[in-house]
Amino acid sequence: MADGAIIFDVDGVLLELTAEEEDAFFVPFQRRYGLQGLSRDWDSYKIRNDEKIVAEILDRHGLPAGEAEAIARDYLDVLAATTRPVEIPGARDLLTALDGFRLGIATANFRRAAEQRLTALDLWEPVSALAFGAEGSGHKRETVAKAIAASRLPKDRIVYIGDNLNDVEAGLSNGVHFIGFALDPARRERLGKAGARHLSGNHLETLRLVRSSLAF
Repeated sequence: MADGAIIFDVDGVLLELTAEEEDAFFVPFQRRYGLQGLSRDWDSYKIRNDEKIVAEILDRHGLPAGEAEAIARDYLDVLAATTRPVEIPGARDLLTALDGFRLGIATANFRRAAEQRLTALDLWEPVSALAFGAEGSGHKRETVAKAIAASRLPKDRIVYIGDNLNDVEAGLSNGVHFIGFALDPARRERLGKAGARHLSGNHLETLRLVRSSLAF
């Protein structure tokens, strides 16, 4: 195995986050409690992390915190029954090209949901050994830190790839190589202004930047 690790955010880097998948997250709140009109703006929540968002919604509406696990289970059921994951163009080829490196994910989604969605497209196995999600975590920098620690590699041998401003902060604060990825040029520009030195709009460029960062 090569002396390096590449950690991916999931949504926006490996998978599209479809409108149907976003809706699936909120279905359990409507079915169980009749809650409608909950914000789809993930940045409007105190911590952009599925576990914390569930807890925040329950707390805000005076609902028992102990319901969180049931909400998560319902969400996974809805996700499996009503949605179809969509791969970011080139993601599969990128994972194949990086075979031999330690690959993993650090996502704000429930790890179980990420596994379910990636498995549906046969993309789970390459990243499964170093996979961390919302469970037991907080801000994205904490999730990325868990993946870094689990890799047992020096930080200069780790690349993190993300598509949000919190991903930029997570990569820079953890002291690893960071690549800001976005198909949308305006989004890439925002990542650059937030401090991302390396930007990619397609996964051929992502591969080139990973190779440059890890010198292979």
